[in-house]
Amino acid sequence: MNDTVKHLVLLVNNKPAEQREITAHAAKAGWQVIYADDSESAITALGTQRGMRLDAIIVDQHVVGDTVCELIAQLKSRRTALPILMLAQSTSPLLAVEAMRAGATDYIIKPVAPDRLITALDATVTRADTVDELQPLTEKIAAPLEFDAIIGSSPPFRAALAIAAKSARSQVPILIEGESGTGKEMIARAVHAASPRAKTPLRIVNCTGYMDIQLASQIFGHEQAAFAGAFEQHTGLIQRADGGTLLIDEIDQMSLETQARLIEFIRTKEIQPLGAKHGFQADIRILASSNRPLPMLVESGEFREDLFFALSVVHLEIPALHARQGDIPALVRHFLARIAEQPGMRSLGITDDAIQLLCAYDWPGNVRQLQNTLFRAAIFCDGDALTIQEFPQLSNMLGEVDANRNVSQEGIGVALYSEDGNLRPLEEIEADVIRLAIGHYSGRMTEVARRLGIGRSTLYRKLSDLGIDNAA
Repeated sequence: MNDTVKHLVLLVNNKPAEQREITAHAAKAGWQVIYADDSESAITALGTQRGMRLDAIIVDQHVVGDTVCELIAQLKSRRTALPILMLAQSTSPLLAVEAMRAGATDYIIKPVAPDRLITALDATVTRADTVDELQPLTEKIAAPLEFDAIIGSSPPFRAALAIAAKSARSQVPILIEGESGTGKEMIARAVHAASPRAKTPLRIVNCTGYMDIQLASQIFGHEQAAFAGAFEQHTGLIQRADGGTLLIDEIDQMSLETQARLIEFIRTKEIQPLGAKHGFQADIRILASSNRPLPMLVESGEFREDLFFALSVVHLEIPALHARQGDIPALVRHFLARIAEQPGMRSLGITDDAIQLLCAYDWPGNVRQLQNTLFRAAIFCDGDALTIQEFPQLSNMLGEVDANRNVSQEGIGVALYSEDGNLRPLEEIEADVIRLAIGHYSGRMTEVARRLGIGRSTLYRKLSDLGIDNAA
């Protein structure tokens, strides 16, 4: 916990247990919480001496029910620049959209995950440096479960998908590395959907936000009284995923002690819950993802070498979005189509200069940040198409984008020459052209064949001859 309080937040909530829980989570990031039990108290609090020092407000939907958006609008009208977060039991995208339009900065689903709350709070005081994220909203947009439907034509990205698609049919562990927001979980879900275990459970655990004992309990389970606070028996994710797949997200955050438990399970296929005197067999496939390169952590002693080798039978590296900027126009149009399907949203186009602006940004939050940014822009757009005006933060950061810059095609192409200056073999160039076409037309093989001017059967023969999977 921080020694000094950095920021002050008003929590509109009338449940003491929830107040204590949120206060404890917020305190870890240096936030002090003050309380208001109802709408009237919340509005009054804005005019107090402490209220004038507020950095953010958290409004619990439970307190005001159906009028929560009205309260948010009232608070926003009195303190225009003050960020407002809404806590909601409902996962309804329509409610989230209404809250955002009323003035909410972010939307958090209960029960509140500690890391999610801290991220949302911290984002309120770093808004000058970041583009707003709407994680709960954009999570409602279904990710493609088929490799052919995943958007992206850059050779490194398609090569990673090709390996993932081929490996999906086996039972081996897969390690997926890449920056946060590059689509590691989406690829893991596609692997599960394409595997022989597709009809069995896929369980996911994120290693961030848990104390070590809590993470071990989540994965392996525990017996009653196994540790302080273990008031009842808990079934771990390995047991619940028996016969299926377990995705361990951000495994680079796992402690060495829990890593030791995991490698023991991988070796023996036997799980032993915390506090148990006996173990039992479990049959699962393990997928793991990491935001940081695990070989680097192995060298520094932060990650077990034997676990790294056990998990990386297949090792995928997903490129950051700035490394495949030519995919941005296709991603933008794909996300806008998916956003239009959400309750309360509508179909929108996007102007060329807005596309150019989006392509000019480096996207440190990768594909997830792009999707979040488009969702926010779509919520507040009054016209029929997104323009530069819908992205004021990007405009301020990047300035004027050259209108003559043809960014829609930037980064898309096939290299004709190798690094030594010689022409590449025709077979390699042809394979890259086919990969590009598959990505550009989102895996619609009939359209790919038509655009390449060949028959569908010829296309599949070339895929086989060149060793290209449909996902390649």
